[in-house]
Amino acid sequence: MAFRNNTDQYGLGSKLLHWLIAILMISLLVLGIWMVDLSYYDPWYHDALSLHKSLGISLGMVVLLKLAWRLISPNPAPQSSLSGFEVFASRWVHHLLLFAMMVLPATGYLISSSEGAAIEVFTLFEVPALWSVSDGLRDLSITLHYYLAYLTLGFVVLHATAAIKHQFIDHKGTLKRML
Repeated sequence: MAFRNNTDQYGLGSKLLHWLIAILMISLLVLGIWMVDLSYYDPWYHDALSLHKSLGISLGMVVLLKLAWRLISPNPAPQSSLSGFEVFASRWVHHLLLFAMMVLPATGYLISSSEGAAIEVFTLFEVPALWSVSDGLRDLSITLHYYLAYLTLGFVVLHATAAIKHQFIDHKGTLKRML
């Protein structure tokens, strides 16, 4: 298997990035939904928040790598067996997921660094707070982060459902291209 994409197939590089991002996003969504119900004094609150921040920074870094990779190794063309609507819907869902993959870590960074503190990533390194954030921008970031996370969950479910449908019901081999 080639490391780079070709006109018909995703290469190993794209597959590894796709599944790493999928694991990170699903982990962050599940962790974030669970954290919403924790109180400040819950024994898991601080550990869960620290893990969420570390995973979020990791997602941001992997997404930057994915964007660079797409410049080096463009995605294959859509399958010819897909209808025009399916190609259109697929592109929009992918664009919305990519948008969410960039905005969620960015808003998380603004929230976490809004008081000027660096973000510790798995006790390996720190990401510094680059500028001070006003209360208004912090509040907007919290709102965007919260609602975009739930919207992203919907797009992730839609993306996975479409891939499974095309693979097992339509027998188009769509999922197989990313496995």
